[in-house]
Order: sequence, then structure tokens, then C-alpha cells
Amino acid sequence: MKPGRIPSSFRKIAGSRTSHIDLKYLPQEYYHLYNRGNGKQLIFHESENYRFFVQRLREYIVKANSELVAFCLMPNHFHLVVYLGECPDFSNMMRGFTTSYVRSFNTWYHRVGYLFQGNTQMRLVDSDEDLIHLCRYVHINPVTAGLVTTPESWDYSDYRDWISESLSVYSPIRKVRDVHFSSGREYMQFAIDRAAELKIRGILEKKLFGSPVRSPSSP
Repeated sequence: MKPGRIPSSFRKIAGSRTSHIDLKYLPQEYYHLYNRGNGKQLIFHESENYRFFVQRLREYIVKANSELVAFCLMPNHFHLVVYLGECPDFSNMMRGFTTSYVRSFNTWYHRVGYLFQGNTQMRLVDSDEDLIHLCRYVHINPVTAGLVTTPESWDYSDYRDWISESLSVYSPIRKVRDVHFSSGREYMQFAIDRAAELKIRGILEKKLFGSPVRSPSSP
């Protein structure tokens, strides 16, 4: 089923914030998955943490016959866009993935206990338009959070792949990007225009109200 062709019985609950144990994932659909550190604590301390997270994530996604379409890892939270294939229990797959990361993280830093704030949250993407705007939102997170000035300056996302002109036509990124744009450069402009808009809005609101606008990167 393509994005936008969502069964009516799911449309209402799909737009709400729902734990991945509360609603079964539907095959052949796109999902926004996200979570943050318990008490907003850091879930990444160094580059090796980010690298390990992505490596382990890709392994689990492949096992689930699914595709990682877009991602951005922030110091205390993460955003993923995933296309779900024929996986009988994606919920358990995600639980296994996060448990694996937490165990490794706790071993590295000699800690015990929870790392994430509850279960990974999910949102069913309901249209092609929703999907491309979601990918942009994910990619400009580091910019709107004030961590970098351009999306490509952030090392812990796949934005550079999205703006590449050498991606295979079979790439899950191309499957989404090519619906709206004829090149990576066009997607780049789409992303940086929005990032600039949000930055200007933040500056104006700070001048008007004396405090910065709440960052859209907060999960």
C-alpha cells in the first residue's frame, strides 16, 4: 500500500502519539519512529555511540525486511523514517534493537537502568506530502536546535545521502525523493529554505517576546 492510501479505521489513531506496543504496525507503510533519553538525558556521548547505533539499527531493519528511509540522531533523542515490509512483529524488533543499544551503552559507561523515556513512539505517515515534509523535518533538526548552521554539517544523519547525485535508483531514499524532486540539489534547497525560515522566525520572536521560540527539534 502506498502512502496516502490509509484504511479509514486507522486514520484517526495514526495521527496521535502512540507507543509501539499499543498499535500494530501495518506492512507496506511508512512510519516516523522517535524516542528520547529518560529525563532528557544524553543517549549519545561520543561519535562511537552514534556509529554503533546506526550500524545496529541497519542490521535490525534488514532482519525485519524493511527499509531505513531517513534518520537523524541528536544528543538526547532520535528520529527515524522507516518503510515497513513484511515483518510479522516489528514491535518486538524495535524493542530488541533498543534493548541491544541500551545494554552496550550501559556497559561502556558502567551504568545501570533505563536510558530511553519509555517505548519508542510511532506515527503512521498518511500521504506522500506528509512523508517528504517529515524527512525534511528530520534532517533540519540539528539546524533548528542550533547545533550546526547547515544540515550537511551534522555527521549523524543521512542528509548527505539525500542530497547525493550518485545514489542507486533502487535506494529507498530515491524512492521517496524522486516523487518530488529531480535531483539531490533540489531537495537540498527544499531543506535549507525551511531551516532559514525557522531561524528567521526564531530571531523575530526573540526580539518581540524576549525569549527564543521552542525548537521544533524537541521530540
